[in-house]
Amino acid sequence: MADITKLQSIATQVRRDIIRMVHAPASGHPGGSLGCADFFTALYFDVLNHNPAKFTLSGAGQDMFFLSNGHISPAWYSVLARSGYFEVKELGTFRLINSRLQGHPTPAEHLPGIRVASGSLGQGLSVAAGAALAKKLNGDKNLVYTLHGDGELQEGQIWEAVMFAAARKIDNLIATVDFNGKQIDGPTDQVMSLGDLKAKWVAFGWDVVEANGNDMAQLLEGFAQAKKLTGNGKPVCILMRTEMGMGVDYMMGTHKWHGKAPNDEEFARAMAQLPETLGDY
Repeated sequence: MADITKLQSIATQVRRDIIRMVHAPASGHPGGSLGCADFFTALYFDVLNHNPAKFTLSGAGQDMFFLSNGHISPAWYSVLARSGYFEVKELGTFRLINSRLQGHPTPAEHLPGIRVASGSLGQGLSVAAGAALAKKLNGDKNLVYTLHGDGELQEGQIWEAVMFAAARKIDNLIATVDFNGKQIDGPTDQVMSLGDLKAKWVAFGWDVVEANGNDMAQLLEGFAQAKKLTGNGKPVCILMRTEMGMGVDYMMGTHKWHGKAPNDEEFARAMAQLPETLGDY
């Protein structure tokens, strides 16, 4: 059974890492990263079948994860480092020239844990569907996971991949949507309404699980439900409700921190709300 308190503690440190990472270069995307800190913590410290010491681009014999909304890389980098893919101190190089930790992840930097470049939105589900289909063809029983922004679902390529995965019965694929209702230009309902997302995914032939992405126990239960649905002829979608900027009071409830780094005063306010739990880099 998962240690909820331990996972919550890790997620708090991940949020602290995120703020430190975007503050230092005065560049990055803290809002969505903070909102997904619990997701990444749960995935890498409880759900995913993975071995950092045996990372390969092919992902054979392990679960695979693809981040489609690559701008929330700070959260992913933090969890990759703290789960053993590279040294935690490297987080201090985020977005610096010649760093492996660029604003959007890329395999060109040869950073363990990264298999594809992501940043141009809408592409991750296509890649993941191909990887999951390859696992099925190779008799690999492991799963493929993805994460997408809800604003990203305004991209047409997403729905082509949704159709493809259902048509090919790619039932070893679990796609999660960060359903926070906000994107860089404002609320998703005002930019381009997504309508009834659950009904859409179901209509496209997917099984759908709903989860609270900022409640660790409920999030883990959502993952468990999704895993139980795999292998039944349908891909699975987790609609994960989150709060952009979660954990930092002045960043919550607004889209304004989607791609804005805190200044020194704002940095201090955020750090005061996020106690150090695992040790800073």
